[in-house]
Amino acid sequence: MSQRLSLALEPGGLVLPESGAIAVFHPTESHDLSALPKDRVLIAQPFRPGHDHFAAQGYACHAALPEGTRAAAAVVFLPRAKPLARALVAEAASVTDGPVLIDGAKTDGIDSILKELKKRAAPSAAISKAHGKIFWIEGAELSDWRAAAAEAEGFTTAPGVFSADGIDPASQLLAQTLPHKLGRRVADLGAGWGYLSAHILKRGSVEKLHLVEANHTALDCARINVQDARAQFHWADARDWKAPEPLDAVVMNPPFHTTRAAEAALGLSLIAAAALRLTPSGRLWMVAKRHVPYEVRLAEKFAKVEELAGGNRFKVLLAERPKRSRR
Repeated sequence: MSQRLSLALEPGGLVLPESGAIAVFHPTESHDLSALPKDRVLIAQPFRPGHDHFAAQGYACHAALPEGTRAAAAVVFLPRAKPLARALVAEAASVTDGPVLIDGAKTDGIDSILKELKKRAAPSAAISKAHGKIFWIEGAELSDWRAAAAEAEGFTTAPGVFSADGIDPASQLLAQTLPHKLGRRVADLGAGWGYLSAHILKRGSVEKLHLVEANHTALDCARINVQDARAQFHWADARDWKAPEPLDAVVMNPPFHTTRAAEAALGLSLIAAAALRLTPSGRLWMVAKRHVPYEVRLAEKFAKVEELAGGNRFKVLLAERPKRSRR
């Protein structure tokens, strides 16, 4: 658990205003908010697992701050994507009448943000702990840091979402490999901003497409990019999303894009989730990096597994007929 916030609020450190909301931007499950008065905290977290984690603890949580919110203080936990990090700091500064605490690991670019703010916002001395820093600013004008509109080859995207600046080559390969007939009821698990879904809906057999995405910001982009009456949008963790009906097909590009162990484990969980949601004759199409051995898990969950396309970097896998065992 991150301890930097608690250190910043110890006697001799920052004194929070005695009243008013405390806006907290993008905390993750690893962040400890116990130093803050829970009844005053208003969390903005568009990632569904993080949102649900804090909601279960009794915090007031939203995908984004409600329009018109004013806060007496704010805390920003920096994400790794720098455009999103700058946008969150700018938003916090614009809605907050008092101090804005900024916390981040070195790998999240905290040093870069601190260096930039020293030129324009008179930040406090930074407190260093656990390979990161926390400091605070007040009264800064950072409107030029607000997120600008983004797009990827004609699709609307947003800072911080996956593949915001261009079409992901793995998704492109999967889209090119999908057959003309996918089935009537299809789900795109981890739909992102809708690139794969837009291609799925070009298949005439599709009567209903479920876009399941944990990042609310990405899903908002998908609503713009996929304007089709057959599309249904679900802000949910695809691992525990409850399909309203058995599915004929699932399509997915799981988040294997980093080397973190958690990312590989997420892909394995999505395979199991897909198997549970498919009809007995259902099919799963997925793309993976060449070296990731998803075939082992696919063979555990499906009767038939084959590689349909690929190269040195990626492979497209088809798994058919999910096994009915739930273990």
